[in-house]
Amino acid sequence: MSARWLGRGISWVFLIALLAGNLMIGARLYSKEASAEDRESAYDHMTLFTTAIEQIRRNYVDEEKTEYKDLIYGALRGMLQSLDSHSAFLDPDMFNDMKEDTSGHFGGLGIVISMRNNILTIVAPMEDTPGSRAGLLSGDHIVEIDGDSTEGLTLQEAVRKLRGPPDTEVTIKILRPKTSEFEEHTIVREIIAVESVKDAKMLEDGIGYVRITQFTSTTGEDLRRELERLREKNMEALVLDLRTNPGGLLNAAIEVAQKFVRRGDLIVYTKGRDGRRGQRYTARERNPYLDLPMVVLINEGSASASEIVAGALQDHRRAILVGEKTFGKGSVQSVLPLDDGSALRLTTAQYYTPSERVIDDRGIEPDIVVSITPEEWRKLLVKRSRPENAEIDLDDDLDLEDVVDVQLERAVDVLKGIMIFEANNGRPTREGRIAGRFF
Repeated sequence: MSARWLGRGISWVFLIALLAGNLMIGARLYSKEASAEDRESAYDHMTLFTTAIEQIRRNYVDEEKTEYKDLIYGALRGMLQSLDSHSAFLDPDMFNDMKEDTSGHFGGLGIVISMRNNILTIVAPMEDTPGSRAGLLSGDHIVEIDGDSTEGLTLQEAVRKLRGPPDTEVTIKILRPKTSEFEEHTIVREIIAVESVKDAKMLEDGIGYVRITQFTSTTGEDLRRELERLREKNMEALVLDLRTNPGGLLNAAIEVAQKFVRRGDLIVYTKGRDGRRGQRYTARERNPYLDLPMVVLINEGSASASEIVAGALQDHRRAILVGEKTFGKGSVQSVLPLDDGSALRLTTAQYYTPSERVIDDRGIEPDIVVSITPEEWRKLLVKRSRPENAEIDLDDDLDLEDVVDVQLERAVDVLKGIMIFEANNGRPTREGRIAGRFF
């Protein structure tokens, strides 16, 4: 063994010995509060861990794979992955990739992915990105990336495989659970920079419409500007479309929700370990839009920040939710940097709606269920993007003439009923009797 390798080995042995020593000191300090059995536990298991590492170093067939750093990184990956699908160990490269995500521009497919039941799952494709134009849908399972199975792949490893320089290709195979069909797509990566607030317009009879595609640092201000513009066009009711919105920044979700509830109302709170209450986020908007009857459109692709907004408005009886149950991503991940440039991404709390409903793995149920098949939704997405992007490659056999957004139609009908109810000074008409009971 060369001096260089010997030096590395001695360094890692020293570090492990130092760690074990620190644990022993910590165990002594902890002894005043813990039982003898608890005090021995940490030391015994660290001894087991270091013994296992040394056995691997001495006996594993491929010596190149047994450097201390590789073994400890591998152990940390398995340790974090065993906790839940959102916790992970980030080596220095992965940690740097994650920090780049916050810049808002990156080369990729424009899809938000997550682990659901240990299966790599598409939360939602971002609008007008390679992923959405390829026809990928919320809930699709990614089973292969460039011919390699995704089984056993961590979320961060999958992200690294899907990311890449613009104008390069990646081939993915997906399984669509709703149809049990496999599809393979070769997609060209692009720089992803998606507009947050889109399609603000008047529909009919004083009903406004705004769509939020994701929650970014500018979403709150962008929404305020569009709402004021619609007010000038005599908007009396609002459809807020959060379908296929995978979430984003918590602060942006708070800014959106507080525009429609009373100042001081609870929007969301967290609970951490042992059910301890954590942060409470309340509305601070001075001039909220309290007079606007609202419908919020949701579907399986509405996740995270979208679920926080939808849950808050539903709990405060400020909006009727129309569509399908949301994705169910409501846990808080904290990133804890380590000294060597790596980090732990650790689930530290869960989000709860004002009425104490858990979001994670459960989602938000709509008040009025209106379902759309995957094929109908794909047609709606293509039709919606058609005038905005003339270069979209439309399938020849895709009949878009009779495509109807039944969820949006139902939302408009509900708001019309509420407006009729209010116009009659609270005396319910046949239409208003149906809609008014939600408020």
